[in-house]
Amino acid sequence: MSESPDAHSLLSASSQLNLMEIDAIDDKEFDIPQVDTPPTLESILNEPEDEDEQFVLEDTCLLNTENMDAHSCDTSSLASSDSGDPAHLKRKKRTVDLNATVHGSVLRHSLLKGISAQIVSAADKVDAGLPTAITVSGVIAVGTSHGLALVFDANQALRLCLGTTATGAEYGAVSALSINHDCSRLLCGFAKGQITMWDLANGKLLRTITDAHPPGTAILHVKFTDDPTLAVCNDSGGSVFELAFRRVMGMRSCDSRCLFSGSKGEVCCIEPLHTPPDLRDHPITHYSLLAMGSLTKILVIGLKPSLKVWMTFPYGKSDPSSVPQLAWQFVPVQKTVNPILAFCRGDTVHFLLVKKEETGTIHVIKQRQLHLSCDIISLSWINSRTLVLVDSHEKLQVVDRPSQEVLETLDLDQVQLVYNSRHFKSLATGGNVSQALALVGEKACYQSVSSYAGQIVYLGTKSAHIMTLRNWRERVDCLLKQERFVEALSLAWSFHEGTAKAVLGLFGDPVKRKGVVADKMVEILFQFAERSLKKCPEQGKIQVMEQHFQDVVPVLVDYCLLLQRIDLLFNQLYGRLVENVVAKGVFLESLESYIIAERLGHLTTPVMRDLLAHYHGNGMMDSLENCIVHLDVTSLDIQQVVQVCWENQLYDAMIYVFNSGMNDYITPMEKLFAVIGPPLREGRTLTDEQVVMGNKLLVYISCCLAGRAYPLGDIPEDLVAQVKNQVFEFLIRLHSADSEEEEEVFPFVRTLLHFDTREFLNVLALTFEDFKNDKQALEYQQRIVDILLKVMVDNPDFTPSQVGGLFTFLARQLAKPDNTLFVNRKLFDQVLEFLCSPDDDSRHTERQQVLLELLQVGGVVQFDEGRLLALAEKAEFYQICEFLYEKKHLYDRIIDCYLRDPLRKEEIFSYIHNLLSMPGYSSEEKKTVWDKTLQHIQELVTLDPSKSADLVACHFSEEVRPIISQLQDDQLLFEFLGWLLEPSSREGHHPGAALTLEPDLHELQVGLLCRFAPQKLQSFLQTSQQYRLEEAIQVTEQYHHSEATAYLLERKGDAHGAFTVLLKTLKEKLALLTPESEGAGGGRRVEEEEEEEEEEGEPTLRRVEDSLSDIIALCHRSSQNLNQQQREVLWFPLLEAMMAPQKLLKGPGAKHTSEALKELTMKVLNSMSSFIPLPAIIQRILQDPVYGKGKLAEIQGLILGMLETFNYEQTLLETTTSLLNHDLHWSLAHLRAAVTRGLHPRQDHCNICLQQYKRRQDSAEEIIIFSCGHLYHCQCLQQKDCGRGLTSERQQGWSCYKCSSNQGGRGGASGEPGRGRSTSLAQTRVTSVHRDGGAEAHGKKVFIEATLDPQQEQSWDQLRCLYRGPSRLAILSELSHCHSNEKAGLLNPAQPGAGSIFHSENFQLKLSPPPLVEE
Repeated sequence: MSESPDAHSLLSASSQLNLMEIDAIDDKEFDIPQVDTPPTLESILNEPEDEDEQFVLEDTCLLNTENMDAHSCDTSSLASSDSGDPAHLKRKKRTVDLNATVHGSVLRHSLLKGISAQIVSAADKVDAGLPTAITVSGVIAVGTSHGLALVFDANQALRLCLGTTATGAEYGAVSALSINHDCSRLLCGFAKGQITMWDLANGKLLRTITDAHPPGTAILHVKFTDDPTLAVCNDSGGSVFELAFRRVMGMRSCDSRCLFSGSKGEVCCIEPLHTPPDLRDHPITHYSLLAMGSLTKILVIGLKPSLKVWMTFPYGKSDPSSVPQLAWQFVPVQKTVNPILAFCRGDTVHFLLVKKEETGTIHVIKQRQLHLSCDIISLSWINSRTLVLVDSHEKLQVVDRPSQEVLETLDLDQVQLVYNSRHFKSLATGGNVSQALALVGEKACYQSVSSYAGQIVYLGTKSAHIMTLRNWRERVDCLLKQERFVEALSLAWSFHEGTAKAVLGLFGDPVKRKGVVADKMVEILFQFAERSLKKCPEQGKIQVMEQHFQDVVPVLVDYCLLLQRIDLLFNQLYGRLVENVVAKGVFLESLESYIIAERLGHLTTPVMRDLLAHYHGNGMMDSLENCIVHLDVTSLDIQQVVQVCWENQLYDAMIYVFNSGMNDYITPMEKLFAVIGPPLREGRTLTDEQVVMGNKLLVYISCCLAGRAYPLGDIPEDLVAQVKNQVFEFLIRLHSADSEEEEEVFPFVRTLLHFDTREFLNVLALTFEDFKNDKQALEYQQRIVDILLKVMVDNPDFTPSQVGGLFTFLARQLAKPDNTLFVNRKLFDQVLEFLCSPDDDSRHTERQQVLLELLQVGGVVQFDEGRLLALAEKAEFYQICEFLYEKKHLYDRIIDCYLRDPLRKEEIFSYIHNLLSMPGYSSEEKKTVWDKTLQHIQELVTLDPSKSADLVACHFSEEVRPIISQLQDDQLLFEFLGWLLEPSSREGHHPGAALTLEPDLHELQVGLLCRFAPQKLQSFLQTSQQYRLEEAIQVTEQYHHSEATAYLLERKGDAHGAFTVLLKTLKEKLALLTPESEGAGGGRRVEEEEEEEEEEGEPTLRRVEDSLSDIIALCHRSSQNLNQQQREVLWFPLLEAMMAPQKLLKGPGAKHTSEALKELTMKVLNSMSSFIPLPAIIQRILQDPVYGKGKLAEIQGLILGMLETFNYEQTLLETTTSLLNHDLHWSLAHLRAAVTRGLHPRQDHCNICLQQYKRRQDSAEEIIIFSCGHLYHCQCLQQKDCGRGLTSERQQGWSCYKCSSNQGGRGGASGEPGRGRSTSLAQTRVTSVHRDGGAEAHGKKVFIEATLDPQQEQSWDQLRCLYRGPSRLAILSELSHCHSNEKAGLLNPAQPGAGSIFHSENFQLKLSPPPLVEE
């Protein structure tokens, strides 16, 4: 090979983006490496393989992965070289579909066949071992597991084989490689820790470095910096070292210094900042920046001019097995170029912009993060906007950094990526690495990925692969080869618009770029059209063919319009598509949406002709009309279009053609009038089609008079006035052009009035708004009004509503301040007569509404009010009367209007209420309304008792009694009083209204309820508290309402009386269940009963059950406050009443009733058992003849129930006793532990005399220790007066002298129980006896006293408060206290009383173990 490696490296470097020429390049779209013509590594590697030549490897085991097919260079994934695994093919297809929709295939993936073959061959022939590391610069170097480094040139030829297998055996595998920037030196790091340097020009070994780092650790990374004399290495101990190469007197040496020690956190990734050749003078280069990634954070340090840490940054939360990644790239940002460091650990890529400030410091700015849903194991920049990532599933992703969009995903399964796990675990030196580093090493593939000059090389176990960005043409062609024309056009359009990502190969200014892309798009459009015509199914259903072209033609039209190539669309493409009838039809139909959207305004004459013919032939008239009104008239054949429009009722299109094509605004009106005029004159009903025409005509006239074009846009300004005048002249013509003799005058105005009077008048009203200063227009205005009056007044053809509409319109016009119209006053009187005195009484509401509208818009000034009122009253126009009374402030008369008007009677209440409540009315006016309401109160109550009650409560509270006396009908009185006394059921009631009513009214209501609504009586008695009990009892007794009487007696306090009343009722209902007489009629009675069992038996039983429930509830409530004897008086008569009928029930038909009664008797017995002793109940039952006989089978259940109750109560009692004993024991044990706990003195001397307590030998000395740790002689404390001066010494209480004096004077704590530290929990006096018995000679302390003073009692209380809530003792005390006078029973609910914890509904007995207290 002729060129030197240096030349190669320079060429490769120059092929990078020239970042200084930023002005000529659009930053937004391009930061693209430019491939120059001289052969460089990438230009040679990226050439597509010769399609015919099959490359055969020496190693047969690799053949299945190497048989590349013809399109190997154009596929978007490696699947093309797959051996044919169907799953793989399926995956390939899906990947393409997912990713190619927008971006196409972004990366070209090529196998480096020469290098792959040599790697396999070297392993075979020279025992080089498997590949372990790769690096790319001007040359490619591959390290092997047997210590060799193979160096290949740009043509993939093996140039050097460095090292021998012997050194490999000594040093281990090559674990890291690095080539310097001018391709003159290669550094190899080895698994056993050695580093060698080779000269790439001649393959000489220059240095072997063995002492650069601690022995026994593998080299993970070795990297040259931009300074050829400086490199850095990273070992498996996590340390980083700087290697400085020296050459003195021909002797080569290497100085090493530690940059980062693994003991502070292991570094597993290093990346020096390499500057491209054209940025060698960038100010950042002077700092020689190095990024290091440890397991927890990244660091950026400067190696020059002196070592300095510029930044540290933590990763945040990450998976411990994730691999830290670092990658530098120079990126243009706002006209300057600065390096960005991308780093990640896990799924989030962070970006840091590094720039040098003017002050000389390095400034780091955090950029937007990139979040991905994968664990990243490799991170590389392929250009300044695009990143290439590999995840832990060996999926490669191309990501656009500015938009954070994933452009493409490829599968790297086939590459069989080499991992560096052995070196991270340092297996060659005995595996002496930390677990954390070994875990990261599982996914580490740092040495298998190398990026250089817009290319990334991946090292597999038997092959090497290269990834480069495809240029824009190649990306489009890729899609075209797969016949994905729509995606190809979409992608090309994104290149045209500058929205595409990772664009390569588009240069020059934007206009030139757009031109190049547009030419390519035109080429694709032709290809697409040709293919669609070729691939069209020749036979089969027409729908299939239509669908085929519907997928193609709209795309062609769309892109031609986007490219603004109408000539291409209508000449070449349409000329081609016309050959196929279906394609032609689809093409013409697809134009509609573009015409309507105003994207296509002009059609060529042939296309327009075909369009008319096709739409007309297929009956697509609406579509045709939509197209015509949006097209430029010059492209139409006017005569043909008008004819088609008129024949097919396309009136919008016809009007548009006349207006735009011929400036004729009158002919369309004449044509439309000719259609709708005759049927209206003859009084026929219009068809739907004619109604549509009439509406179009009105809108058209409105548009013309307002200066707007119909149906879209505006009339040209110079024609507006002329068109208005023409239209007015036309409307007020006396006769139509081809009129017959019998035609009435003003046919056009007459036709429009008959068609829709109100809308025509609205059109005129809108037009009159614009006629402020135009003199001629004002004349037209008066003229048209005169015509309207002439046509409509005294014309029986028009309804009152139509005539009223005209006069309402006139009144509105006349009421305007700048009115110039004149209308004869007599005409208004004439209309009034017409509306108020019709010949027949039909349309009463309509006429009233018309007249009211006329008055409201200002017509009242045209009439004499007296006459108007008289006519309105005569015609029963009550709304008109109200309108006039309102003007005269005669509000009381309005009430009559409401009462007489059947349609608005209901509204009278809100009217009266509003008038009496709202401000703005005088007191006299309110008084007249008030009086008037009072007069008509009977009528109002009859109308709506509820609203009347509301009104009375709000405004007539003083007049309740007179009002009630006026009401004759009892039913009405009942309803009215009901609403009045129960204000909560009324809406918007007056809250104080019910309080003002006397008791006798409540009692009156009780009587009325007894008569009209007995079912509501009970609830009324419960809610109302205003009645007197005695009177109410008399009323309920009078009407024999026993439940109400009982309720009232109970409220009065006569429980026994209430019981007697209810018992009587129960007996009466029970009597209905039993036969009254026996003997002659007995047989008939039984039969009857059998018949009635179905009809009446059930309801009677249910009534007995309800009655019994009431009486039991009463007995329950009453028994709480009675003694034993009084309770028996209540319960036993009830029991006897239930038992008595059972004796009388005989015969087979009575069995069901007897069973039911026994069940009810058991209910009574269960209820009684809570209040009556069980023996007394059993005795009473056994005396009864029904239960007294037989074997007690009936009362077996009762007795078993009693036993069950007894067992339950016994268990409850035993549990309670056990809990009480346990609590008491626990409390005493803790108190004793607290009182007898030993105390630890802080010092060994008395805090008063400061002498050691052991040293004083003169007498047996009592010593006192407090819980605060202070120690005193008893004598010293007595002298300081810290005792509590109690009578006997044994009971004397002490307080700590030091603590109490700190807290505000001597003895301060003795009076205040809150001072915790001044007194002990258990104050203990200790006697120290030195001269007595031998056992006590060593100062043994003897406890002689333990007492509880007030402070200790407080502490004890606090201990008890550890229970959250009341203690169980307190609960059970309260239980026994509350119910000491009761027999506990199964069905006895606690009676609510004041202040007990049992009255809360959710009270629970918490039988939990007591809390633990720290010893």
